[in-house]
Order: sequence, then structure tokens, then C-alpha cells
Amino acid sequence: MKQLTHSDLVNMSQQAASVARLRSHRTLHEELSDPVQRLAIAMEPGTYIRPHRHPQTWELLTPLKGRFVLLQFSDTGEVTHRTVLGETVLLQEIPAFTWHAVLSLDEGGVIFEVKRGPYQALVEDDCMSWAPPEGGADTDKVMAWYARAHPGDRYAW
Repeated sequence: MKQLTHSDLVNMSQQAASVARLRSHRTLHEELSDPVQRLAIAMEPGTYIRPHRHPQTWELLTPLKGRFVLLQFSDTGEVTHRTVLGETVLLQEIPAFTWHAVLSLDEGGVIFEVKRGPYQALVEDDCMSWAPPEGGADTDKVMAWYARAHPGDRYAW
């Protein structure tokens, strides 16, 4: 039997806070080749998720602890949807090929992700070209924009 406890979430968040990337995860699937990928991701404020898409699968997100801004984008980078997971919305499924990014709002935040496997690493074509890569310059500016972006907005780089 697999389970996540409150203690697990606290430990994951402590680990995330102690590393430069400000993230840690715990998988429930056995192998990257499993047909369903399931994982909890501790995401501290300040962790950067570049806008990306998954052409091979939908993605389901639900907060286990904390709140997260979920932005969806058009192919041209315009915000099409903004959701704050952990407030009114507790679960959201993102269709395949949908550009999206996530911003952690709260210390100790943990989000749960489910998507179809096998795992496929992101390639550059599946990342928005206007957004810097993880570790690149100006990621802090992009995250500040995520926090205030609404449908119809575009990032002014």
C-alpha cells in the first residue's frame, strides 16, 4: 500500500526549502515507463516552472497543501485561463497540448500530479520561447508576472 502522510508533506517541504531548485518530489509510480505517472511535488515560493505543454498527455493537478496559480496560455503566449488551486478550485485537468505554468504561493505547498505515462522529458519545442529556461536570467520577473497575470495578458519581455 502506498500513502502520503502529513509528516511526509512536511518532510518534502523541508527538503524543497533546502535545495536551490526549491522543489522535491515523491513518486507513487514504480517506473518511468509506467502507464500512469503519479507524484507529489513540494514547491516552495520562488521555484520556477517554465510555461510548457505535454503533447502526449493530459495532466491533472490538485493541491495537497497550499495554493498554486495555474496559468494556461494560447500558442502566442496570451493567458487564456487563470486558476488558483487550493482556493475555490481543488482539482484541474489540463488537456494535452495546452501551454501552462504553475506558481507556488505558500511555503510548505505540495501539489499532486497525475498524467499518462511513460514519462517523457520536455524538449525545447514544448517550452514557450519567450520564457527563460530554468536557471536563466529574469525568471524572478516572469514569476512576479505569473502572480498578477490574468486572461488576455501577455508577458512583456
